[in-house]
Amino acid sequence: MTSRIRFSRASDVFEAFPGLRMFTARPPEGVDPASYVRHLLAGPRPKQALTMLAYTLPRREAVWWGRRCLAAMLGPVGEDACARLAEDWVRAPEDETRRAALELGASGDPSSPTTWLALAVGRSGGSVSAPDQKPIPAPPQACAQAVAGALAIAVSQRPPTEIRAWIEACVKGGLAFAEGRDLKISAPGAKEQRV
Repeated sequence: MTSRIRFSRASDVFEAFPGLRMFTARPPEGVDPASYVRHLLAGPRPKQALTMLAYTLPRREAVWWGRRCLAAMLGPVGEDACARLAEDWVRAPEDETRRAALELGASGDPSSPTTWLALAVGRSGGSVSAPDQKPIPAPPQACAQAVAGALAIAVSQRPPTEIRAWIEACVKGGLAFAEGRDLKISAPGAKEQRV
């Protein structure tokens, strides 16, 4: 198995994305990213594990993980144009698809998790300005922030008794994927979805 984790230490994630400190405490030196995500998941604020994992994965993998989590959590409601564009981009990361996702996300409902998934694609690289404007590069953290936001919104829309179980399902599936295995989201009370 080949790891998809792009950092050797959790502290390296914080070096690459200093703004991550707004969402979770910096880990001790020498802790690997997967171990730190597991530590956060076991703690009192498990949503931090979602955020840390979104920053730990490469952009394309983070979007795919977010897409699969939203599909499991939202069911048919999550199968909209934003989600389809995100999946299209993961399968073939072309700039035309990225720009279409950026435009759709920018005009979408900010309370919708799939809007944020489209914004994650749109902010995954390239320019975030209009095609006829001077190029403005996407900030390095923008894709991870949008994936984490999409997941946080989706989780918060679940019944309170299901929130922790959904966070655990997404994080555990994401960690297995990050460590090189297939992406499986085991929804609470349902069979695994394997992709």
